[in-house]
Amino acid sequence: MSFNICFKGLLIVLIALFVTACANNNSSKGSMSDEKMAELNMQMGGRYLEMGMLKTAMEKLQNAEELDPNNAEVHNLLGVLYERLKKFQQASEQYQLANKLDFDNAGIKNNYGRFLCDRGDYQSGRALLLEALAMPLNNRKWFANTNIGRCEIRQGKQVIAEQYFRQALQTNKSYAPALAEMQKISYRVGKYMSARAFSERYLSVAKHTSETLWYAVQTERALGNKALVNQYRETLFTLFPLSNEAKQLKTAVQ
Repeated sequence: MSFNICFKGLLIVLIALFVTACANNNSSKGSMSDEKMAELNMQMGGRYLEMGMLKTAMEKLQNAEELDPNNAEVHNLLGVLYERLKKFQQASEQYQLANKLDFDNAGIKNNYGRFLCDRGDYQSGRALLLEALAMPLNNRKWFANTNIGRCEIRQGKQVIAEQYFRQALQTNKSYAPALAEMQKISYRVGKYMSARAFSERYLSVAKHTSETLWYAVQTERALGNKALVNQYRETLFTLFPLSNEAKQLKTAVQ
């Protein structure tokens, strides 16, 4: 068993013990306020969400919602959770409520705007993302820049999208999603050395996905580097054997 798995397991145990201790203290020292209990449940729900434990995350976040229905961040996290569960109508309702409750929250606008763009509502999604980008206190503007770029890509506006991806990398040169998008754009416009460079930068901060590996294969093929083509192909077949990208490569070989 790896250290990471052990650590996550220990974290869950510690959280459970902490909640139990809180419950015991409540009976002897008076109950904790609903707002603080909601905050505790929200933090736990967010952790479980990060770990992919969606059922437990749902329980904690729904508890938080019952205790403090006006907590915007609870609704924001519920939006993320419902989106992962592909319950898009419920996700939309949660994002919309979160934005209404905390209109000046750049993180909420970023999530809601990205969600709308992903659903094809480009105008509304882009408007929210631009609002997040314009907020003076938003110190993570690379999120909004990257999501606006993706929104533009979906509409076929690659030149405009590239500008936003580059802005994202100016504020955070190691932001993996923006690096992956620039890898794709560079390959598509025939800038293969640039595509390779973005691929290498991506790999220095994140693990390859089936998509980044597919573009790496195509890039090295265009550059005539057979050794790297074979290396990336084998990595793709090993790590993502059922992916669409692996199927495409297998079909091409046949």
